[in-house]
Amino acid sequence: MNAPRQGQVHRVTGETDVQVQLNLDGSGQCQVSSGVPFLDHMLHQLASHGLLDLVISARGDTHIDDHHSNEDVGIAVGQALAQALGDRRGIQRFGHFVAPLDEALVQVALDCSGRPHLSYNLEIPAQKIGSYDSELVKEFFVAVVNNSGLTLHIRQLAGVNSHHIVEACFKAFARALRQAVEIDPRRAGSVPSSKGVLERAGG
Repeated sequence: MNAPRQGQVHRVTGETDVQVQLNLDGSGQCQVSSGVPFLDHMLHQLASHGLLDLVISARGDTHIDDHHSNEDVGIAVGQALAQALGDRRGIQRFGHFVAPLDEALVQVALDCSGRPHLSYNLEIPAQKIGSYDSELVKEFFVAVVNNSGLTLHIRQLAGVNSHHIVEACFKAFARALRQAVEIDPRRAGSVPSSKGVLERAGG
């Protein structure tokens, strides 16, 4: 249980070049440059509140739009998370958090189940937050979930300011993930499943 829980991914396509390093047992250190400023801001929330160490460098076709960079960063983060979790032995497995940000309130519940599933219920009023298309928030979480094997439920309980809603979502996700991946001392290193195994998502 003392082995480093880290993941490292280098994803290259005709549209992007993404490198991600992730440490589950970090202190919230974050060096990110995705080429998408608002996504960088949200990734800082993920690292800070999830106590993950994140290093992300991405180059993509942002002269067209942010879609490919946003999605491929999500894919690489999900793959790095799956690597860091390994066989998920000894973890708490489940996490839940409700994060307020001014008038916004967002609930996140997740299970490191190995079975990808996303239930997404954010109603973001603005089409854009700065230059960032708000529909890309869902696309980021779809990419993370499909490549990490998380079961993830995101529910907006309140909120009218688009920036506040999305930031509360990332903060709630960070804290729920932090709870789920923490080591349970009562598990004694066993897999937290009655089946004795948690299947990992494919690449």
